[in-house]
Amino acid sequence: MDIIFNPPVNNENQYIRLIVDELNAKGYRIHALDNFFSSFRHFKSIRLVHLNWFENIDDSNFFAALKSFFRKMVVLTAIRLSGKPLIWTMHNRTSHEKETAFFSRILVYFLLRWTRRIIIHTHQSEHMLATIDSKVARKAVYIPHPNFIGVYGDIISSVMRAAPQLQLLFMGMVKPYKNLEMLIGVVQQFHDNVQLVIAGRATDPVYRKQVAKQAASAGNVELRPYFIPDEELAGLIRKADVLVLPYDLTSSLNSGTAILAFSLKKTVICPEIGTITDLGMLQDRVFHYRYGNAAEHREALTNQIAGALLLKQENPLKLQEMGTRLYDHVEKVHDRRSVGIQLDHIYRALVEKK
Repeated sequence: MDIIFNPPVNNENQYIRLIVDELNAKGYRIHALDNFFSSFRHFKSIRLVHLNWFENIDDSNFFAALKSFFRKMVVLTAIRLSGKPLIWTMHNRTSHEKETAFFSRILVYFLLRWTRRIIIHTHQSEHMLATIDSKVARKAVYIPHPNFIGVYGDIISSVMRAAPQLQLLFMGMVKPYKNLEMLIGVVQQFHDNVQLVIAGRATDPVYRKQVAKQAASAGNVELRPYFIPDEELAGLIRKADVLVLPYDLTSSLNSGTAILAFSLKKTVICPEIGTITDLGMLQDRVFHYRYGNAAEHREALTNQIAGALLLKQENPLKLQEMGTRLYDHVEKVHDRRSVGIQLDHIYRALVEKK
């Protein structure tokens, strides 16, 4: 079956490869959205369209954002008029990019109404959709985010360190909504008791310089503002005691980074986004917190880092045990083969219904 799964490739996000591999294994021929209108024959061969992060807009400048928005509206309208089933995976609560949030909200409005199924990776997403429209909520299908077990090589047991310092790792795109300035400020208060590595590509040179300057002055923060290749990324995660993910609760729902941490037997410090609340009874294996404003966020983050530091000093094996329990969870609940089977059922049901 020929389908569009977009993007079909993302060298900076293994999530796409994992799902595409499962779909390929089931006989699907994956095509990019850019080729949708390459020829009438190709257009006719496509049975359905599945979009990821389609609501994201080019935020390099206003004119780029405007062009990106109109182009996507034209494509979305064409898909609608074609009658081909449209599926959208809901990854975020709202757009992370505040400057282009208006355009993203419009795209989301039409995605919610024109999609036949909305794939969600957390139950928080379902509750959120229910507050928007009950009809929209009925389109939602929960499928767990696939785990990353084995993707970055075998798990190597951490060697017990004599040093009592807490080794923290933040990984992901270096962008303002990640609250990195606050994270650096909090970590700085712990001096040599805590070491933080920030690893991820910084697309905005002005913001990169700002974060680099703050990291350098902190004294216990190392910044690696570039795309981290898989082999280096795996090494960074293995060396860390805990991954710290101070996300914005107003926009974040899922965290592939948290699933990656669990897949390598690491726990996380993270607000109660959907990925964390879905852990249920296993929430006590992560350092989770809530906040209402920036001041509360800073205080809660400080308390959780202090708690992780104290736990390592008292019993370093406890952090490893927490990671192992989380690994067991994602191995079973977030099985990649099961994700592929569920998507296959959804696709075939929609195509047969059409």
